[in-house]
Amino acid sequence: MISYETMTGTVTISKEYLSKLIGRAVTSCFGVADMKPNSKRQFLFGLITKKELIDKGITVTGNADSINVDLHIVVTYGMNINAIAKSIVHKVKYVVEDTTGIVVNKVTVKVDGIKE
Repeated sequence: MISYETMTGTVTISKEYLSKLIGRAVTSCFGVADMKPNSKRQFLFGLITKKELIDKGITVTGNADSINVDLHIVVTYGMNINAIAKSIVHKVKYVVEDTTGIVVNKVTVKVDGIKE
């Protein structure tokens, strides 16, 4: 949970909310074919439920001042990986800062595969 004080009270944002917000932003980027689970828990949960999780492959760390985001993605074959990564970093920073007001310090994009 990330909490910070305002003039009217305390604002609390869960990391699950941030993960889902980031997941929607990443999967809407051109060239991103899928997200890969970044932990055994996410992998097993996906096998058991047979559901596609929007927050799969995302790790959010930090506090109300700034956060760091780690992403595990699969790209579409033939796409420029550097351009995809730059697009993801820009979109994640914009969406999170615009929606929550929390500064995104660093976005790490890890390409875990290529899909045709």
